[in-house]
Amino acid sequence: MPVEYEIRPASRTRLNLAELWTYRELLYFFIWRDIKIKYKQTVLGALWAVLQPFLLMLVFTVFFSRALGLSDASLPYPVFVYSGLMLWNIFSTGVANAGNSMVANANIIKKIYFPRILIPVSSVLASLVDFMMTFLLFVGILIYYKVEIHWLNLAIGLPLSVLITLLATLGLGSLLSALNVKYRDFRYIIPFFLQVLFFVSPVIYPLNRLPWNWLNQLMQCNPLYGAIAIFRSAFDGSTPDAGICLISVTGALLLFITGLLYFRKTENYFADLS
Repeated sequence: MPVEYEIRPASRTRLNLAELWTYRELLYFFIWRDIKIKYKQTVLGALWAVLQPFLLMLVFTVFFSRALGLSDASLPYPVFVYSGLMLWNIFSTGVANAGNSMVANANIIKKIYFPRILIPVSSVLASLVDFMMTFLLFVGILIYYKVEIHWLNLAIGLPLSVLITLLATLGLGSLLSALNVKYRDFRYIIPFFLQVLFFVSPVIYPLNRLPWNWLNQLMQCNPLYGAIAIFRSAFDGSTPDAGICLISVTGALLLFITGLLYFRKTENYFADLS
């Protein structure tokens, strides 16, 4: 009598992150594929990862630095903006790519079994390559403006801020990727959502410049608020508020757990709905 094997997704009530390690080679393949596809048939290739935030930095510096009255800020405005854009790009690129990843990979999902979570996770982790490239240019900007680096803050703040950003991105990206399979409206909602979130995150302005204290406090619930503040502390020498850091870590973890649990709950139906 032939032996039958049944392959099924992980429990819908568990994150089962061990799958990422078990299928790590396939995860590496998906990450590399996403990077190659992103810059395929472009003249400048991966240089676009550096050019986009650099050009945005120039635009914001020219049009916003004086309007926002930041001449007395602790950091030169280009350094302030670029440091925020680096983390923002991880989030925005990761969420946008992960949100559309399940629909874009529908053919693969229908043909073979593998942990579906690999697809949105690879889309998010691919954005780390862009971050590493932008960081190299950031070093040059720091040298140009003779910004003092606070090494202890950098040693703690860089990995912590990236981790907070990644957790929030993985959670929201996984959630949106699952929702987008069933409700295709999300392909239009995601870009609009990211545009709004950009202007309610402390990327191009410090939130203490807001005229309403209640709005400042509300926006501190954004996990990126703490992540960016922690990262900037390595260059302005400030000490991030412990409460804000706790809110950011907690918010990122909640997003991560909620997003992945919803993904696990719905992944049984991906092959049918894609």
